[in-house]
Formats: sequence, C-alpha cells, structure tokens
Amino acid sequence: MELFDDEWMNKYKDAWNTAPEVSGELAKVGFTTTIAIGFQDQPKAHAFVKVENGMITFAGAYDGSPLDWDMRAKKDQWEKWMNDPPGMMGLGSAVTFGKMKFASGDFGTMIKNPALATPFVKSFALMAKVK
Repeated sequence: MELFDDEWMNKYKDAWNTAPEVSGELAKVGFTTTIAIGFQDQPKAHAFVKVENGMITFAGAYDGSPLDWDMRAKKDQWEKWMNDPPGMMGLGSAVTFGKMKFASGDFGTMIKNPALATPFVKSFALMAKVK
C-alpha cells in the first residue's frame, strides 16, 4: 500500500466514517465538499474524497473533478505527519512556512470556524491510523 493510493484512501475513508469526532461533527453542520490531497511538486492532486453531510462517499485517485479544497505538501512532510500528526499550531505553522499549500480552499476562513477546524485537525490524526 502506497501513500494516497486507492487502498490507502479507502482505509482512510473507513477511519473517517467511523470517527464521530470527524464525520459526526461535520454531519452536524451538513458539511459537503470535495477535498484533494497531493504533492507540491506535482501539477495535479494525487487523490481526493467526496464528503456528503460529513461522511466520505468516495475516496480514490483524483479524476479531474472540481475541488473545493486541494491540500499539497511534500511527500516527506506527509510521511512525517503519518508518524506524528500535527495539531492546530503545527498546521498553522505548516501553512505559514509553505510546508502545506492550498491550491484551492481558504485555510484562514476554515481554521477560524470551530465547527470545521477541530474536525480538520482530527482528520490528520486519522491519517496516522492508516497502515
């Protein structure tokens, strides 16, 4: 299993959908979106998820679909987060210092909204559970 391949993405989907601190909290606010994950040195996202009312309904290779969020980091940074998930401060620092970039989506607006920020941070801890 490779980072962000279909098998990895589907295990992440299962972790997300069974984590009330992420899917349950996002369902409360009717969160529906598309979120891509990729590498900073690649022209397009590697993989993405479709979220409907807090639950991931699709996870897999990016197919060119319109994106609300497109998060990019270097592969070694993603791998570091798999072993040591960042908290709110760590993510803020990563964005500030360019270790994480958003090709689409507004990190500042999202992180100021507690209904989104807390599950967003917790979604990184879920990534660390995918083995």
